[in-house]
Amino acid sequence: MFKNTPFEAIAKTMSESAPKFNATSMQDAIKPVQENLQAWADLAQNQAKEVQAAIAETVTAIKDIKDPQAAFEIMKASSEAGMAMFAKNLKEATSLSVGQFHSTVDAVEKAHPAPAAFAPVAKNLKSAASTAENTLDSVMEKGAAAVASVASASKAKKAR
Repeated sequence: MFKNTPFEAIAKTMSESAPKFNATSMQDAIKPVQENLQAWADLAQNQAKEVQAAIAETVTAIKDIKDPQAAFEIMKASSEAGMAMFAKNLKEATSLSVGQFHSTVDAVEKAHPAPAAFAPVAKNLKSAASTAENTLDSVMEKGAAAVASVASASKAKKAR
């Protein structure tokens, strides 16, 4: 006889559900999770390759330099490229996250007992995620513009 404890409730649910288990439906249910994980793995791998290439390029460029000013300029260019790469990587990760969030909300809406009742909630959730993504993009663009204006002002002062 099952008691009302969490472990026994889980055991009861599992024993009642075991005959209904279907390996194909289980694989279908897990497939979106596997695809999401693969998308993150691919993104991380591509971004790591880009970082490695940028570091190798910087090391190669600075390897034989004797002039400290030239070394400084290479390091400065490398830092600027690194910041641009960081911004691009963050944008890609955010885009992937929001896309996966939208897919999850769509799946919840589809599986919801009353999809029509859940539809406005789903729409608001997806809108909020898209707004967050757009806000991040805007902040990144404003930050890049601010850095560029400071760099331009600095170059103008040196030219005088």
